[in-house]
Amino acid sequence: MKKVRKRLIRSIPIYLMMLPGVLYLFCNNYLPMFGIVIAFKKVNWQVGLWKSPWAGMENFRFLFQSKDAFVMLRNTILYNVVFIVLGTVCAIAVAILLNEVSKKLFRSMYQSLILLPYLMSWVVVSYLAFAMLGNETGFFNTMLKSLHLSPVLWYQEVKYWPFILVFVNLWKSIGFNMIIYYSGIVGISQEYYEAARLDGAGKWKQITNITLPLLKPTVITLFIMSVGNIMASDFGLFYQIPKNQGLLYPATQTIDTYVYNALMKLGNISMSSAASVLQSVVGFALVLSANAIVRKYEKDSALF
Repeated sequence: MKKVRKRLIRSIPIYLMMLPGVLYLFCNNYLPMFGIVIAFKKVNWQVGLWKSPWAGMENFRFLFQSKDAFVMLRNTILYNVVFIVLGTVCAIAVAILLNEVSKKLFRSMYQSLILLPYLMSWVVVSYLAFAMLGNETGFFNTMLKSLHLSPVLWYQEVKYWPFILVFVNLWKSIGFNMIIYYSGIVGISQEYYEAARLDGAGKWKQITNITLPLLKPTVITLFIMSVGNIMASDFGLFYQIPKNQGLLYPATQTIDTYVYNALMKLGNISMSSAASVLQSVVGFALVLSANAIVRKYEKDSALF
């Protein structure tokens, strides 16, 4: 007992250092989980949350009974699939390009520039997007006018927005993802590349036979984590950038923007809570499924 007591006394500074992080984790991640009950109730604030009547699965039906159900589900899932695929490919390509830059000063400058959009809020990015896409004074329409071409009413044409949203998402997120892959590339032993050069392998063969195979565990880990958010969307991207224009809903409406608009109009917090619970449950199931598939074919790359 004395040894245990001494060990606990010696560990007190470590526990005190852990305390702020544990409290933050509990308050931010675990305490809000009690709010799941809102999704299954008809909340009446006059009688309080706990005395409000139960609604069963009724709050979940509004997502699927809406005439926009197919559109928002299609947009949410397909955009996320494109973001995952293109984001991974572009981030790896930029990381490899950055690794090939020889001058350290230029490398650090390039790295800072590509991370800059990620450090901006979606509000700032939306203002920049509007400056580029404005109907009269936007950069693109100014260029079109200088070429004697007709300006484009970007905020009234649905067909352009899938490409605009994909581009803006890549522009903002590629820097952070690139840093992760770049860290993985830097950690690869140079002996592999030296041996490959002695065997006459060029840059392309070094990338395809050394860099990409050794990056595969990182790619798989990030893929599994991304799959969990496939039913959710970045609210800032889909709400701020298109300015919540009703004409653009066929291309910009997602589950998150639909729930937000419904909450603003109906004021029904139970429905919005039900949507969040549904997204979390589906995401959790997808993460388990993706991890099980990875574990079956490549056990070492699975998360658990």
